Amino acid sequence: MPIDGLTDDDIRAIFARTRRIALVGASNRPDRPSFNVMGFLLGRGFTVVPVNPGLAGQQILGQPVVGALEEAGALDFVDIFRTPARVGPVVEDAIRLGAHTIWMQLGVVNEPAANCAHRAGLMVAMDRCPKIEFFRLGIG
Repeated sequence: MPIDGLTDDDIRAIFARTRRIALVGASNRPDRPSFNVMGFLLGRGFTVVPVNPGLAGQQILGQPVVGALEEAGALDFVDIFRTPARVGPVVEDAIRLGAHTIWMQLGVVNEPAANCAHRAGLMVAMDRCPKIEFFRLGIG
């Protein structure tokens, strides 16, 4: 069983109801996983808002970068490219801003943050990559 307890049907449902994604920890470097995942998600028709305070005001893959999650506007899904120790505040912001899903990338596991999100009614994926899940499940 995956660490997050999600089934394949749960993952499919997350993607089916997602339109807008905030990608926290976005990079403008093509060799970085966040850059590649962002390009993949854009190519699948999602609106992706890159979040990185060090790159705010610039563009990544044609999308304007914002400095904080609250600047991303309405969102369904928060994709987190941060170390596990830096996930908690992102999750708290996502809850406050009305996100529906928290997605922690490969290698990112933060049980207390996940529990907080669960208590607030959010779906939580941990230690997963949306690009990998798309291919594994044959979505789209």
